Amino acid sequence: MPAVALGQLRRRPAAFAGLAAAQLLALATVTLFGSLLAADLTAPAGTPRAATGPGVTIIAVGFGEIAVLVAFFVVVNALGFALRQQHRELALLRAAAATPRQIRRLVRGEVLATTLLVAPPGWALGHLAAERFLTALQRRDMAAPALTVPGSPLPALAALAAALLVGLAASAVGARRITRPAPAAALTVSSAEPGRTGVARLFAGVAVLAGGGLLLRLAATRPAAQLDKAGQAALLGTLVLLVALALLGPLAARLLVAGLGAPLRTAAPRTGWLADANLRGHAHRLAAAVVPVALLTGLSGTMTIMTTTAERAAERATAHAAELANGPAASSVTSASDVWLRQAELAMLVCFAAVATVNTLVALTVDRRREFALLRLAGATRRRLLAVLGVEAVLTAVVGVLLGAGVAAAASAAFSAAVIGTAVPAIPAAACGWIAAGALVLTLPGILLPALWATTGPAASLVAGGGRD
Repeated sequence: MPAVALGQLRRRPAAFAGLAAAQLLALATVTLFGSLLAADLTAPAGTPRAATGPGVTIIAVGFGEIAVLVAFFVVVNALGFALRQQHRELALLRAAAATPRQIRRLVRGEVLATTLLVAPPGWALGHLAAERFLTALQRRDMAAPALTVPGSPLPALAALAAALLVGLAASAVGARRITRPAPAAALTVSSAEPGRTGVARLFAGVAVLAGGGLLLRLAATRPAAQLDKAGQAALLGTLVLLVALALLGPLAARLLVAGLGAPLRTAAPRTGWLADANLRGHAHRLAAAVVPVALLTGLSGTMTIMTTTAERAAERATAHAAELANGPAASSVTSASDVWLRQAELAMLVCFAAVATVNTLVALTVDRRREFALLRLAGATRRRLLAVLGVEAVLTAVVGVLLGAGVAAAASAAFSAAVIGTAVPAIPAAACGWIAAGALVLTLPGILLPALWATTGPAASLVAGGGRD
């Protein structure tokens, strides 16, 4: 099986590009925060504490646990599309008497090989980022000047262990689509659009949604003095709500497209009608496309609004302290530190979400190559196909932004209730507009650029060959 796994990587390197990018980012991030933790733990005795901020250890642990959770979400997504690209080959192996256990070993081998391949650059990137991040903390008096990033290999080994655990857990999830059905049935699964959302999935989605609601309620009931705990609970609630969205995505996406599609069909009777029909007829494919966009929008929107709301709370505290003649300096410094930390956390989350978004959109578009060839044989021109895909891209971005905005609104309302006593947070309209524009900028090229490649070549041979190289 190891030889087969390496052969699949050599034969389909593009299929594993998204998984490699996700694991590279996970390795770099965990190495970064592991190095910061090691720097704090190995500091000489008597090293003075930082003047402001929660401390290097708390920053490293807090950022690291969020990074691992988001990395698991992104790696599961990337591995799922890598397996989808080789579904027919794996199904043929099952039909040729390969057992489910052997298929799972093969998938684990692919994940192991990909992770080991990107480990050295991930370690180097993480170590360099740790030095830069520690310098930035020291410049803001959030870390002792004497701290240095150690040359110990332990953070890199811990990062590799975390990435392997995430990858192996993702492989157990991803391999189920191939190993669960009978060998003969597995050959037909890849070409068929899943039917209605199963009852078990609906119940799981509702249960996870309720769990996210409980976390947001916990965030909303935190005292104003516990701003960090309220923020962590709200951010964790955001991630749980996004998991619920992934489970309930086909239903939510179909409802939104049904509402947005009517004016679109009126405005563009031909292109708009075909784009709307494609999206509504493939709800699971649409959900797979909009969930990463919602992840990007939801996380970015939540962190941006929470940061602005925290700034408002700090301004109120500063004004109150000034009235009591206690001086505003300490509050303003703490506020600046909190804002910078949240911006750093936002940048990390946006990187993960952008990788998931681009990988998903590219994989879904390339997977439709046979469908595009059939439409070309039926008389559709390449220009008309690209126009339809452009409309689909805009609709996908709008649906993802709306779903992500809903998640961000719920999470930021809970955080706002805790820190300023009202469920109406401070919303930076310009920043939120840039987030929506960023989602659109990622979605349009993520669909149209691979579509340029997917619509090339002789249509008849693509249909006969199943649309695969």
